[in-house]
Amino acid sequence: MPRVDADFKQRVYEIVGRIPKGRVMTYGQIAAYCGAAWAAWEVGQIAHTGPADIPWQRVVNKQGGLAAGWPNGGKAAHGALLEAEGVVVSPDFKVDIGLIWNPSQTSLL
Repeated sequence: MPRVDADFKQRVYEIVGRIPKGRVMTYGQIAAYCGAAWAAWEVGQIAHTGPADIPWQRVVNKQGGLAAGWPNGGKAAHGALLEAEGVVVSPDFKVDIGLIWNPSQTSLL
């Protein structure tokens, strides 16, 4: 039995698709906004198999860390995509958590 349903997956797609350039959200924040605060891991799994046209690069871990499993280059490749959007990535492959986007300030779901 899946821990999250198709509606949850669709909400993840919608929220990640709305993260503005130059901002990020954590897996846990996305899960919470989608109604399952416990499902941060599932958000990561959805990101691995989700549509390529969604800006997954704007999703980071709770410390602002980048994904070691990012395709074609791990953290460095993930960081390059964020830097191309104007996000500063530290030498230890983290972003400023102050860049967290708060979707509750906009119309979301």
